[in-house]
Amino acid sequence: MRLMGLLKQKDPLSLWTLIGANLIPVIGIFLFGWDVKFIVLLYWIENLITAFYNILKMAGLRTDQAAGHVSKLITISFFCVHYGGFCAVHGFFLIHFFKIGTGSSPFENMNEWWGPLIFIQLLLSVIAKIWASRPPEMIWAVIGLTISHGISFAENYILGGEYKTSTLKKLMHQPYQRIIVMHLAILAGGVLVLELNSPLPLLIILIGLKIAVDVYLHNKSHRTTAQLGKETLKTTK
Repeated sequence: MRLMGLLKQKDPLSLWTLIGANLIPVIGIFLFGWDVKFIVLLYWIENLITAFYNILKMAGLRTDQAAGHVSKLITISFFCVHYGGFCAVHGFFLIHFFKIGTGSSPFENMNEWWGPLIFIQLLLSVIAKIWASRPPEMIWAVIGLTISHGISFAENYILGGEYKTSTLKKLMHQPYQRIIVMHLAILAGGVLVLELNSPLPLLIILIGLKIAVDVYLHNKSHRTTAQLGKETLKTTK
């Protein structure tokens, strides 16, 4: 009922493609025998998709001053390093907790990159480990999520004018908020499913939980931005 209430508030194309993309893992469960570790792996990959579009949002922020462009460049660079390290540690935890892949740790046998770039190196190592451990058919779920986030980017950020009211500070924090809320819920459910050897009903419930949280965060994020835009418009009149 809560999910249906959220859907009735607003039903843009981006919201329905979000739900559709999130239903693709159901096909993986029934046709390809995916278990909980593949579901969690897919949701970690989605963090990288979110980061890609967040970088585009930062780059597309409206500014008419040279200092604004310099600030965007610095913030994007910092975001890549900081968020990259955050995702690397998160992915490393998932690899070991859900026993994804075989062989050595992705952090072993690496020649360290210079300074903070080591976080990018760690992220690339984790990506290589996780990507090599994915089932081949998962590429379609990744493509579906990429298209879904792309539609949301075009519909809300560009056509919806969010680029006019968003700020670097807000965009810098947004992906972290999503990871914290989303993955606390996913990990809580994932641990239970793992302990019970991935029974089909609980896998479906886990996907349903992810969809519900996604819809909530989607509506909350874009509703807040729309309200901010209206307030900005009133102050400029």
